[in-house]
Amino acid sequence: MIIPDVEDVVADAARHTGAGIGEHSMVLNMGPQHPSTHGVLRLVLEIDGEAIVSLAPDIGYLHTGIEKTCEAKFYQQVVPLTDRIDYLCPMTNNLAYCLAVEKLLGLDIPERAQIIRVLLNELTRIQSHLVWLGTHAMDIGALTVFLYCFREREDLLRIFESVSGQRMMTSYFRIGGLALEPPMGFNQQVQALLDLMPSRIDQYETLLTGNPIWMGRIKGVGLLSAEDAIALGVTGPPARASGIDWDLRRDMPYSGYERFKFDVPISHDGDVWARYVVRIQEMRESVKICQQALDMLIAMPRDSNGKPARIVADAPKIVLPDREQMKTQMESLIHHFKIVTEGFAVPAGEVYQAVESPRGEMGYYVVSDGTAKPYRVHMRNPSFATLQALETMCKGRLLADVVAVIGSIDIVLGEIDR
Repeated sequence: MIIPDVEDVVADAARHTGAGIGEHSMVLNMGPQHPSTHGVLRLVLEIDGEAIVSLAPDIGYLHTGIEKTCEAKFYQQVVPLTDRIDYLCPMTNNLAYCLAVEKLLGLDIPERAQIIRVLLNELTRIQSHLVWLGTHAMDIGALTVFLYCFREREDLLRIFESVSGQRMMTSYFRIGGLALEPPMGFNQQVQALLDLMPSRIDQYETLLTGNPIWMGRIKGVGLLSAEDAIALGVTGPPARASGIDWDLRRDMPYSGYERFKFDVPISHDGDVWARYVVRIQEMRESVKICQQALDMLIAMPRDSNGKPARIVADAPKIVLPDREQMKTQMESLIHHFKIVTEGFAVPAGEVYQAVESPRGEMGYYVVSDGTAKPYRVHMRNPSFATLQALETMCKGRLLADVVAVIGSIDIVLGEIDR
């Protein structure tokens, strides 16, 4: 007997294919499990032997209601919630949300804060791609690569911890700038990692790129044309692997990305192999961006007292004052008290801000009704859009190929089931 409620999912898949369930096919429930589905994703497959006839993702097992929760929080209190949307790139979510609210407020963010934001976002991209590569390789049977990738990821998490006090849910960005001044030794810590990463990426490629088993499992598998990618809303590395030359950092720059020189990796193969190659090259480009950002930070002049440039906007009614000022200035103490207890009002209006996350276009739509709490916060998540392309990529392939395709699109269920 078919699992209760599965009939609706199967019927939906049949509508996609234009045909009903065949006489010789069977319905197979795949997941929710880990690691081959990277979280709580259940797939309802119609298979004929081992060939995929149709596929329907059944999501919702990780539903958190974060978008609705945002409406009950002050604007600044929403930042910790954004960490948990895509928990592999929390700073990217922090940035997208902060940029959206800063647009409504009309804030000018100091140059130094923008550079640090770019630096940490590119480090986040590398960290996210390391998790993708390690788990993707493990799905297909290359267990060693997982240990190599998490070796470097640990160094990255130590950097995040030194900056924010947290390894993953950093909540480091603030509306108006950054939460804290980077700690002593931050530049040296980042430079040591940047010096190391190119050789480490070479090691990953030595293990995989020329490996005949790896190539046999992913070349020509999970094909997605540029036309289908556009029609299905696919963005990020999966879209660029299908020949779509689009990257928000270059084409709709934010946080000063127009100042950085980097290439956007593109492939026209559109298969799992192409998505692997594009992300490997993206890690190399992120290292270049991080090096440029670090050089800019080191070269920035200090004031007459030897202090570095500001990392928060000059907006005392929005940005929390310096703690030392609170001890000597009554006005600063009052601002701190009112911001913490009452929040700050944001002019009525609506705004959409998109950034290039490791998985594609991460967009935040924020509506303000003029109060201290957002009227509406909606996230446009790349994994949610990319998941609907799964059937297109898997139809006609073998059951074993489904695991390889899922790994190649690098979905995070936290943003799908937000």
